[in-house]
Amino acid sequence: MNENSHSVSRVVFRLVRIVVLIYVGLVLMLAGCQRRMIYFPAKSSESVLRDRAEQTGWASWEDPEGHLLGWKDLNAPAPTQPVNRLLVFHGNAGFAQHRTYYRDGFGGVGGARWEVFVFEYPGYGARPGSPSEQAFATAGREALEFLWRDDKRPVFLLGESLGSGVACRLAGEFPDRVAGLVLTTPFTSLADVAARQYPVFPVRLLLRDRYDNVKGLGNYRGPMAMLLAGSDEIIPAEFGRRLFDTYDGPKRLWVQETATHNTLDYNAEMPWWDEVTEFLLQHRAGEPAN
Repeated sequence: MNENSHSVSRVVFRLVRIVVLIYVGLVLMLAGCQRRMIYFPAKSSESVLRDRAEQTGWASWEDPEGHLLGWKDLNAPAPTQPVNRLLVFHGNAGFAQHRTYYRDGFGGVGGARWEVFVFEYPGYGARPGSPSEQAFATAGREALEFLWRDDKRPVFLLGESLGSGVACRLAGEFPDRVAGLVLTTPFTSLADVAARQYPVFPVRLLLRDRYDNVKGLGNYRGPMAMLLAGSDEIIPAEFGRRLFDTYDGPKRLWVQETATHNTLDYNAEMPWWDEVTEFLLQHRAGEPAN
């Protein structure tokens, strides 16, 4: 081998080493910063949120110690009226008070009264803590148990986008105490979504928060209503369809074919609210706990 060949080999080796070092560096960065890349919490002070709540029709929802759990409809039905309770686990961005469309949509359903609670995640809004799958599940479980403390009737759950991971997990943990499940823009698992978005990295090995919805629903057999955005650019609709296909219980699917992840039509006048209510109440699951 002549001197020119040696020179070319050294250059190639150096380039390969540089590429490998850059790749390893990027992998380490993904591993170390993954929660910053997953969660996008919006934060505000409790005083500001309480003022905002008065202006937008929310009432604070607190645990027995006065800690803020989230928000509920200021004009919710009185406890003496027949009411279906719905606990909402919202999507990744923003905070709970931004989800007025669930309160307004279910609140406008004729003939079926809903009391809507929108749970706030640790690290979002005014709640202390840091976002993680375990933190969300633990806090969500505590909120459910608080709802069941004085009223043993099963609760309906709604999971929006990332919140589908929390809702599916809790439905699987409490299959006899969850009356029904609504999922909007859900996925099979966060690992599936991450692998699609970062195909050149071993994200399935790196991911700490996995939100495996297929596994989460393993023990649940109640009604599941699902709404998908047909042109979803963040969570491709195929992941929701796959989750829908794997589920064995009563289920119904709605798809807004031209909608993207953030342009689903939640107008309170949409027939979807009545249709999903009729489906859930027809197949209502669970019995009051002893």
